[in-house]
Amino acid sequence: MPTGRKKILTDTSEVSALPSDLLLKQETDEDIVLNLSLRPAKLSEFVGQTGTVENLKIAICAAKERKEPLEHVFLSGPPGLGKTALSYIIAHEMGTKITATSGPAIERAGDLIGILTNLEKGDILFIDEIHRMSKVAEEFLYPAMENSQIDFIVDKGPYARTIKFNLKRFTLIGATTRSGLLSSALRSRFGIFYHFDFYPPEDLAKIIKRSAKLLGIDVNDDAALEIARRSRGTPRVANRLLRRVRDYAQVKSKSSLITQKIADESLSCLRIDKNGLDECDRKVLRTVIDVYSGGPVGVESLAATLNEEQDTLIDTVEPYLLKAGYLKRTSRGRLVTKLAYEHLGAKYDKQEELF
Repeated sequence: MPTGRKKILTDTSEVSALPSDLLLKQETDEDIVLNLSLRPAKLSEFVGQTGTVENLKIAICAAKERKEPLEHVFLSGPPGLGKTALSYIIAHEMGTKITATSGPAIERAGDLIGILTNLEKGDILFIDEIHRMSKVAEEFLYPAMENSQIDFIVDKGPYARTIKFNLKRFTLIGATTRSGLLSSALRSRFGIFYHFDFYPPEDLAKIIKRSAKLLGIDVNDDAALEIARRSRGTPRVANRLLRRVRDYAQVKSKSSLITQKIADESLSCLRIDKNGLDECDRKVLRTVIDVYSGGPVGVESLAATLNEEQDTLIDTVEPYLLKAGYLKRTSRGRLVTKLAYEHLGAKYDKQEELF
């Protein structure tokens, strides 16, 4: 089996404009390139998600001993936690090629034919945001995943006939930030399921130290932990903040060593508080408190009030606020907790939430 081959298909579809308050949460072209260079290449370099990594080692080892492709893998969790990085690591560990695309880029079944027919035995097809794939394309995947076959129809009407085309056995890795939107039919065809959770500061500090070394940045342990505590439990955010702290140290402090004091000053300038909340997070919480008396409020109403996209709130802002305990998701809508009131210095005069 050929080793080390990589083929990447990227989604070049139009990206909609984002509100100004969310710009800090988006990646620039430079960020994307740097993130690619900072990704670990082997499982031994991957920090965090211990249970997932240990189980994956067993699955990969067993598949290699049997000389079989790995079973189809489903990865879920908030953005920036390493789902894409782990997919490339799986390809490296299996010694095979990875072809990467995204759900929105696959609009028709025909878009998959060229991809699937070019896969060799054991190759990996990585589909990011797989829940956004069209229903027609999704159903086209079913026989490919189950029997390594694709069915396509020739002619129309009474002359229509189905032709089966045999594929080489491959591994599909599907990643999503919204696992609840994946159809049960597609979910049932995966054999391996891993959920990514937010990272503790200790693991993020290790990632920051590793990234600093690769970028040629001198950062001490206290500074790494300070940046980690403000990184929303997300490696992608941690790497981005590290680069911003580096800029501050270079321009303002004229220092080659990043200390905790420098990290604190630079992150404060970015208006990222001690708990990792930025201006956008605080705006969401203040809106629920000031406009909706702390909630509950439906996400549609909240998005309209903030003039933000509903999906952006759900995928980018809410996950960390929910995990950190500042927000609750109830049957009646979003509810700000007592912890959020205290963090923002607002007066809490509601009874204990009973939702």
